[in-house]
Amino acid sequence: MDKMSPPTGLSVYQFLGLQPGPKLLVLGAVHGNETCGTKAIERTQQEILDGALRIERGSFTMVPITNPLAYQLKRRHGDRNLNRNMRVTDPPLDFEDSVANQLCPLLEAHDILLDLHSFHTPGIPFALIGPPNNCGDLEPFSKADQEESLALRLGVDRFVEGWLDTYAQGVRDRLARGAEAHVDYGVGTTETIRRFGGMGITLECGQHDDEQAPELAYRAIRATLAHLGMASMEPMPLPARQPEVIRLYRVWDRLHAEDRFTQDWRSFQKISRGEVIAERHDGTELSADQDGWIVFPNPNAQVDQEWFYLANRSDRLGSA
Repeated sequence: MDKMSPPTGLSVYQFLGLQPGPKLLVLGAVHGNETCGTKAIERTQQEILDGALRIERGSFTMVPITNPLAYQLKRRHGDRNLNRNMRVTDPPLDFEDSVANQLCPLLEAHDILLDLHSFHTPGIPFALIGPPNNCGDLEPFSKADQEESLALRLGVDRFVEGWLDTYAQGVRDRLARGAEAHVDYGVGTTETIRRFGGMGITLECGQHDDEQAPELAYRAIRATLAHLGMASMEPMPLPARQPEVIRLYRVWDRLHAEDRFTQDWRSFQKISRGEVIAERHDGTELSADQDGWIVFPNPNAQVDQEWFYLANRSDRLGSA
């Protein structure tokens, strides 16, 4: 790190169609070790420059490396997780604050976000979607139908909801034990664009080193452009035939460096009620309170950071 110059800016690619249309933003490497989106964006940008892909309607903006410090360090974050507690901060207190100060206005200027990610444990790709339409205080939303329609055409069959509800409970848990937590800790890119009146989908394209992850990210970009009518030469994508929707309902933090899992869990591995998932350093067992899935288990989680999630089945999107 001492021999590297710290990043000083973001590279942004933008292409404007001559006809009116949606304002689409695609992000890669919000987490620096998740590079499938970066590769897909670079490939898409080159095809536009070569004339193999033509943007005809609306505006199409891509940020290949959204967190350049984390990308430079080849890890999830620089000073902190960019995809949490996203807001404008004056003055910025860390590198991610400086990025968020540029990213929030960019999100506000767009209608639709496709945020391309990957995950660290083996598993199948999936899309994170927002809440149903609601007028609640936590995450009011009125574009669920449009968001769901796009999500169904991104090339995955598994969908996850319940993010911000789960994080709100996680914040309450942290505050109850005296840990530091901000009410907006769970707010990332998609939650931010929804707050600005848009819609957003996080596409988890596969494991970090999966060779198919950049391909899925690339195909998702092309499918999004076609679905939104921004590139008419694109074939219209078909919706997922048998969508499976899973709802997050609980997040557990790691509280001690010696907290450990009882096995090498895979994300979306099925669990049964009463099954022991992990043990605290003092021997306290953490068990599943119902049948469902374990999601995003992170054996390398930092203390007072999210360790794993629990999920159950949802009936959205006609899930069986």
